[in-house]
Amino acid sequence: MADETNRALYRTAIYSNDYYDFIIDYRGGYPREDTACFQKVSDRFDVVCYGRSASPEMSLETYPYAIIPKCYAPADQTALETGGILRLQNPAGLDLTGQGVLVGFLDTGIEYTHPAFRYADGSTRIAAIWDQTAKNGEPPEGFSYGTFYGRKTIDAALASENPAALVPTVDEYGHGTFLAGVACGSADAAADFTGAAPMAELLVVKCKEAKPYLREYYFVPEDVPCYQENDLMLALSWLLHMADRLQKPLAVCIGMGTAMGNHAGEDAFSAFCDEVGRQRQRVVVTCAGNEANARHHYFRSGLAENDTEAVEIFVGQGVTGFSMECWAAVPEIYRVTILSPTGERFAAVGGMAGSQSHRFLFEQTTVTVEYVVSGFGLGSQLICLRFFAPWPGIWTVELTAALAIEGAFHCWLPQTGLMSGEVFFLQPDPDTMILSPGMSASAVSAGACHTAGGGIWADSGRGYSVSGTVKPDVLAPGVNVYGPGLRGGYTVRTGTSVSAALTAGGCALILQWAVLRQGMAWLNSTDLSNLLIRGAVRSADRIYPNRAYGYGQLDVYGALEALRV
Repeated sequence: MADETNRALYRTAIYSNDYYDFIIDYRGGYPREDTACFQKVSDRFDVVCYGRSASPEMSLETYPYAIIPKCYAPADQTALETGGILRLQNPAGLDLTGQGVLVGFLDTGIEYTHPAFRYADGSTRIAAIWDQTAKNGEPPEGFSYGTFYGRKTIDAALASENPAALVPTVDEYGHGTFLAGVACGSADAAADFTGAAPMAELLVVKCKEAKPYLREYYFVPEDVPCYQENDLMLALSWLLHMADRLQKPLAVCIGMGTAMGNHAGEDAFSAFCDEVGRQRQRVVVTCAGNEANARHHYFRSGLAENDTEAVEIFVGQGVTGFSMECWAAVPEIYRVTILSPTGERFAAVGGMAGSQSHRFLFEQTTVTVEYVVSGFGLGSQLICLRFFAPWPGIWTVELTAALAIEGAFHCWLPQTGLMSGEVFFLQPDPDTMILSPGMSASAVSAGACHTAGGGIWADSGRGYSVSGTVKPDVLAPGVNVYGPGLRGGYTVRTGTSVSAALTAGGCALILQWAVLRQGMAWLNSTDLSNLLIRGAVRSADRIYPNRAYGYGQLDVYGALEALRV
């Protein structure tokens, strides 16, 4: 397909609910499609669109689990001193402000007119914005949709009486604005505020929200902000492209996450984050998520063959539907039986592949059970259950080990905020609740602690990953943190996305010192993670690494001191 024709078709398809979006992983040497409408993410990944009218209905029986985009949501609900950052900004110390470093955000956008994103002369500190939602402007070079706003255009808008006439992008939710400000907002003495890297340049992606068909497939309410995995991957690809073009170090802040997947870092976005993080002068910072107290994880091990484990799920009033994923490492095989609140049983035929549906008579609830094998590394068995109009009460999912080696399995429910009501396990396990892409091996994963005292925030996602990777790496302040809000003001937010923003700002300071001042051009995300781990503050009465605390509390100054040892 000719490039121009492909770009025009993709630009139409990516906004249209009449097209399915799929993430294609070419690992293994498969040839790229030459007829499909696609957008290249990297040498490994493409996003491909197919017309729904000519395609089978969305299900795991017809499409591999790995290619269906997951839905991500923002992870949020005087921090600089606690993170060891003010000591680096202080002229009597290292006088680090992030100057010469790029900090990238893929989020809900940015209020670019806010004083926190301007130099003292009023000009912008934003190098570029890609608004994926803006359909009528010119897309970024190499990309097929959205609108690109460069520094000159943003400065012209700021100098005009009506900035929105030239740069109409807005942040409806304020999440992206807040994270950008916390990471690298300009100093504002009147508001008693400064970001972690107040002289770094910003790259911003306003991500397009998920299509209606994908919301319907995952039971996500219409009024909940959520974002497709493929758009986030393309956002990260653009940030990388811009950093290469500007020839500057880049720290990326990812303040979104999803509870979908096997929590082993094998999903497409986690794999791409790992790919980017291994490049020179590129650092990826992710959030651990806010699910430790959500009761959305169940774990059991030690089952013998033919043993059965009863997993009880509470479903509250008004839940329109929800999905549940059960994962076990191959070669183990599990069968499923579902017991309704009134006692009706449905035994789904087990195996490595297949799909069944059952409608419960009294509850008028339909449940589908799909068996698939997914994942390149661990080769996990996935059993996906989808509950349509679930009757309130206690539902029981019985998992029977048809073939057991370790006799272990995990179950996860979607993260808080992506469901229409209350759903949780009656006997949950609080561990293994880091959201994707927080299990990415090379990325820095940040959990949240209180600014005063450094105690862990109760909702901060706990590790480790299913593959045993220690996550989170560190904790950073994430409770009642002060930062830029909408309409030029300031506000307070809580969540691990805030911790990720502070950590990303701290990484920008390290990049400034190590790469720009010391010539350590080889530094990447893995190196930064190791530095932060070495410099982290650890309590004498706690064993590290720790599922909740990782390797300790963020101390950027301590990380640089570790380089002198």
